[in-house]
Amino acid sequence: MDVLIDASILIEHERGRLDLAPHVAGRGDRGFLLSVVSVSELLHGVHRARAADQRNRRSAWVEGLLERFPLLPVDLATARAHARLWAELAETGRLIGPHDLWLAAACLAHGLALATANLREFHRVPGLEVEDWLGRATGTAGTPHPSGEPRGE
Repeated sequence: MDVLIDASILIEHERGRLDLAPHVAGRGDRGFLLSVVSVSELLHGVHRARAADQRNRRSAWVEGLLERFPLLPVDLATARAHARLWAELAETGRLIGPHDLWLAAACLAHGLALATANLREFHRVPGLEVEDWLGRATGTAGTPHPSGEPRGE
């Protein structure tokens, strides 16, 4: 199963709190992708930088990521999954953030796992395979920890 990398993971890497190399190296055929939604989030951080040198550093970092990882666009399959997931989560009172909803929908539509530092949000999504590269519990959403507590809560 290929892995979609969430912006939260990339930000942890940029801040020096996570080394991407051990997570992407030696994983066989697994591909790693970025969503155009995450790229927008990262570029938003570029545009919010007040100082020109910080903006330039952030921009260069994002451009390096764009060269390293293929992009997953928002397509019709993702839009259909998004609409269904949005309705389901709203009905159960478990909505997640709007950008996160697009990422979860993309993973479900394309059979991808999601690498994220945001377990609390993404573990609300039934059937979503979540990888936490920061070392906490992982697995499919809705699967309890051995203690019986919900994952990511």
